[in-house]
Amino acid sequence: MKNRMRWVFILFLGLARLAAQPRELTLEDAVLNRYGTLAPEELEQLQWLPVGAAYSYVKGDRFIKADVRGRKTVLFDLEALRALLQAEDLNHFPKLSWVDGNRLACIHRGKRLMIDAGATKTLNEIPLPQAGENLDFCPANHTYAFTEANNLYIRNKEGTKAITEDPDAAHVYGQSVSRHEFGISAGTFWSPQGRYLAFYRKDESRVRDYPLVDYMTREAEPESIKYPMAGMSSEQLRIGVYDTGTGQTNYLQTQGGAEDYLTNISWSPDGKYIFVQELNRAQNHMELNQFNAATGAFVKTLFGERHHTYVEPLHPLVFSEKHPHIFYFLSNRDGYHHVYKYDTNGRLRKQLTRGNWAVNDILGLDKSGHSLFVEATRASPLERQVYRVNTTTGALRRLTRKPGTHRAELSADGKYFIDHYQDTEVPNVVNLFTTDGKLVRNLLTAKDNAADYAFGEDKLVKIPAADGETTLYGRLILPPDFTPARKYPVIVYVYGGPHSQLVRRTWKNNALWWQYYMAQKGYIAFTLDNRGTSYRGRAFETVIHRRLGQVETADQMAGIDYLRSLPYIDAERIGVYGWSYGGFMTLNLMLRHPEVFKVGVAGGPVVDWKMYEVMYGERYMDTPQENPGGYQNSSMLSLVSHLSGRLLLISGVQDSTVVMQHTMQFLRCAIRAGKQVDLFVYPTQPHNVRGEDRVQLMETVSRYFEEHL
Repeated sequence: MKNRMRWVFILFLGLARLAAQPRELTLEDAVLNRYGTLAPEELEQLQWLPVGAAYSYVKGDRFIKADVRGRKTVLFDLEALRALLQAEDLNHFPKLSWVDGNRLACIHRGKRLMIDAGATKTLNEIPLPQAGENLDFCPANHTYAFTEANNLYIRNKEGTKAITEDPDAAHVYGQSVSRHEFGISAGTFWSPQGRYLAFYRKDESRVRDYPLVDYMTREAEPESIKYPMAGMSSEQLRIGVYDTGTGQTNYLQTQGGAEDYLTNISWSPDGKYIFVQELNRAQNHMELNQFNAATGAFVKTLFGERHHTYVEPLHPLVFSEKHPHIFYFLSNRDGYHHVYKYDTNGRLRKQLTRGNWAVNDILGLDKSGHSLFVEATRASPLERQVYRVNTTTGALRRLTRKPGTHRAELSADGKYFIDHYQDTEVPNVVNLFTTDGKLVRNLLTAKDNAADYAFGEDKLVKIPAADGETTLYGRLILPPDFTPARKYPVIVYVYGGPHSQLVRRTWKNNALWWQYYMAQKGYIAFTLDNRGTSYRGRAFETVIHRRLGQVETADQMAGIDYLRSLPYIDAERIGVYGWSYGGFMTLNLMLRHPEVFKVGVAGGPVVDWKMYEVMYGERYMDTPQENPGGYQNSSMLSLVSHLSGRLLLISGVQDSTVVMQHTMQFLRCAIRAGKQVDLFVYPTQPHNVRGEDRVQLMETVSRYFEEHL
């Protein structure tokens, strides 16, 4: 009996030890579950009410309202909502948004419903258009703007009205323009009181049709898109204003050329004026212009900005509720993104923030208009902290203290903010603060849902750039069983282009979890943010102007020099992987330094900027006619003969961002140069491969490194 008990104990101990072993990431964990079961816990549908300082959230099957003192009220549960909506199959809350302090809105079964805060009755419902896209609801007049095909409509309880009825498909109304550059993400803009609807009109008649092909039909069918390439004819924009009172549409009398950009549409608080940042096609001169909403007439130019590289307006104006003639403007005119206080006469009242750091976002103002709240990199380029700025003196006060990344939401009364906070080992903490920086209470400290998995050590490193003066930030991920006595192969994950920052103090240092997956297989994973990436100031970002790929490659090679200085790096086994601009950078590294890189995977790569879109390409390269040498030096086609290592190209056949022409021309050059290149295509995927196909994609990438590195 004693021997039997002894063996049972040994078996139990062995099972316990086995259970305590860290789990290994699967590819599904790294690609899909990272944003699913392994994602940090959140307070579901956490939001401020549009009045006062109460907030609401979903917990389990209850919709809860809370005040800043911590008093909670269950407004309704899922069963009550099922009964109200007559939906027995409703197993989770639809997205709920507050209309005011007493009413909520949601979309259910093709209708927009407004319900009372107790979910006891329906107050209003509007059927949604079945074929409608780009839905834009105005709470002030309970009306939807939406598009069907190329035209614009509005819909409310009374029915549907066509705002435009243009049979020419080359004329597009109410949709986002300029290929979503310059912060443009929408095509319609309601005035604050709901009287007017401003909208884009895009004329693409001078842009040639570009062929994509659908291979999934019985016979392959062409699907043409409009794709203006650098140096070629571009779209032409106008801004229309529909008056719901008169039923008339007027167009703004914009001041620039036919192919200029009309960006960051902003309404005055009283809804009488529209402000537009007009940018010339060369993207080196912006004017902030004011227009009469009722007539479309040009009123005045408030100010302009010029720069010999480029001007890139990204933010609409932020008006003061207390002082409606005052607005706040984000610009990097002094070298970093900072806040400028203006009045509507165009007079600069004060530059409110300054220094070698950037304001990333304006969160809002308090009710008095005396304090402005911003997120900024003042503590470190790798962090985001929340600050309070005195709108008279510019005095700055830091409100969040813990290092890492803070994302804040201001209450309607401007007295509190909810802070979402992450750091390298902090998955998610949600706190409630006063706008004086006093912690009121913790709302959530998320557990680490990936705590049972084996992650290698993740180190942030500083590396001198190729200029010998600038500091760059990198991330080094070691295998979980790392020992410095071994020599490890390296996979460099690269992007390196504008509007990016891959290395930051968030949970797991912002790493792509596939990097942890490969570290688990015995690779060291490395990423570096080179010059040309964001949040480090104008000089840092614009050094790449007219010569894409050259400074970035030099900085990435400074990162390689750092790696080769480490005793545990196998310098004979270095690989590189990147997508889009990262695919372009992968080719730069493989072809400019063939002696260094043994294996590369380039996804959706730009190979020649002459074949890329006007808006992005001309900002950084000017036109091919103006900068022929820059385009030639940045083209990968002339460097194909340098290829030495194994290279895999991956493209989506339906890619309308980096069209597959890039890959095809690269392959043709490789054939002529007698170079072997591997290819994998996704027949139904656009630029970014999503869903289950993405797991297959990363399996393909992983296997390529396993086989050749």
